[in-house]
Amino acid sequence: MAVRAVRGAIQVDADDRHLIMEATAELVSEVMQRNRLTTDDVISVLFTATPDLRAEFPALAARKLGFTDVPLMCAAEIAVPHGLPRVVRLMAHVETDRPRSELQHVYLRGAQALRLDIAQ
Repeated sequence: MAVRAVRGAIQVDADDRHLIMEATAELVSEVMQRNRLTTDDVISVLFTATPDLRAEFPALAARKLGFTDVPLMCAAEIAVPHGLPRVVRLMAHVETDRPRSELQHVYLRGAQALRLDIAQ
């Protein structure tokens, strides 16, 4: 087993608690599914949100998905003037026997523009 990092991001339609929760749940679920992970594989997850998203902590959506004993942390993304607005990002540290080249980083909705080189 190796420790690997999986990245992902999703653009949220508005600074609304329900929309942040829904988008974050979609992102987390997609990362887990595409990489065939369970919560037992996850060491920790760091979430960031752009400064224009303040209605809810993204980690709460992961807790509601069953990440009850996984360390989660939220932070504010830096406010780059030309940055994509309303984005939740995550970096999950996982234990896996798959090589780094087989991991799938997930960029959904408008966040695909962040990483056109790897967005699927």
